[in-house]
Amino acid sequence: MNKLPSVALIGRMNVGKSTLFNRLSSSVKSMTFNYSGVTRDIIRDTVSWRDRSFELIDTAGLSSSPVSSKDLLMTKIWENSWNSIKAVDLVVFVGDGTVGVTQEDREVMRQIHRLGKKVIIVVNKSDVHGSDQTLFEFSALGSGNVVPLSAEHGKGISDLLDAILNALPVTEQHVEEKPHYRVVILGRPNVGKSSLMNYLVKEERSIVFNAPGTTREAISQSIVISQEHVMVTDTPGMRRKSAIYERLEENMVYSSLQALTDAHVVILVIDGTEGTMVDQDLKLGFYAFTERYKSLIILINKEDVMGEEALESFADRLKEYRHLIDKVPCKKISCLTGKNVSSVLPLVEDVWQRSQQQFNTAIIYNLFMQELEKRPLMRNGQRLIVHDVRQVGNAPLTFCMKVNEAVWFGASQLQFFENILRKKYDLYGVPVKFIVRKKQ
Repeated sequence: MNKLPSVALIGRMNVGKSTLFNRLSSSVKSMTFNYSGVTRDIIRDTVSWRDRSFELIDTAGLSSSPVSSKDLLMTKIWENSWNSIKAVDLVVFVGDGTVGVTQEDREVMRQIHRLGKKVIIVVNKSDVHGSDQTLFEFSALGSGNVVPLSAEHGKGISDLLDAILNALPVTEQHVEEKPHYRVVILGRPNVGKSSLMNYLVKEERSIVFNAPGTTREAISQSIVISQEHVMVTDTPGMRRKSAIYERLEENMVYSSLQALTDAHVVILVIDGTEGTMVDQDLKLGFYAFTERYKSLIILINKEDVMGEEALESFADRLKEYRHLIDKVPCKKISCLTGKNVSSVLPLVEDVWQRSQQQFNTAIIYNLFMQELEKRPLMRNGQRLIVHDVRQVGNAPLTFCMKVNEAVWFGASQLQFFENILRKKYDLYGVPVKFIVRKKQ
């Protein structure tokens, strides 16, 4: 299977790279705001045009050198962007047609030419009055291929795609395999989600920095687990609603929730140094497992800096949440030292396989009947009757029950039947969903 050719969008901050990425990308969306420095991580998607495909990469706003060597986060972002550029087949340099060529543009282009990369220059915002006067300036940067366009309004996009295909080598195209299932990493800010992501995919896909809010967008990478293609997604830290002050943070939370919607398995990462599961952790776990019916794994990170007293305190606190903890795998890890991290992917695979179980209709029905004979369920003096039960889905495991009165089967009654299944079968980490209908 041949690797797709790769194309990187580069340019100064706030020239419209992410808007252009979103215009070209059909599925992945890069966050856009009208101020500098929103994009930090490398965003990727596969773009298809005229029966050919390539990997498109959105980078952070680029300069020829870090703004300040003392700003460690910005230095890390800068290094990440340049490392990505070195590996691509084609560079699309995005300039601002309303501003013209800046000295920073010239410096960046000099470095691109030193790398020997093929370059297409895009003059964005070319629909703005007077921007056509800057086309000659961009032509003088040393690329024979200059494409004027408007990323916001979609003008000139087909010209750019044609230019990209003409500049890329013609390779044998492969059909991109859809993932067998999707895994999303959730948690509050600065608990170690990005470190875990990088460890699992064996690549620095997410920037790791010791400050909350470093990751701003959901970052996905395809990996192989037991010969199955799996999409792993790192998400921005999810704060309490009262802590969301800006529209940017609201969009970060939305990005995380969207990734949760598409996921089959959720890895909830908790900071073990705090000595407890805070309310937000519990809400995230319950929401994923009981409301969205996602398989769940809880990882307690930073075990390497947890003392014996903290470990005991954490264990005691976990007992308070047994109604959730007893149903899902809960493992202590250290992303810093790598302790127990190698066991995470096998754990993911185990949980996924449990969610794929197929149950015999007759056996499940007889199991429910036996328990109902021992402990009849009553409502308003009337006995609850199950006429039929059968499995109708996987991931989540879904069972349809036909009963005498559907409104009588509330949360506690359905928990009764879930407990029967969990006692009989290995459903560790897997939610159970019931659809209750009155028998006609």
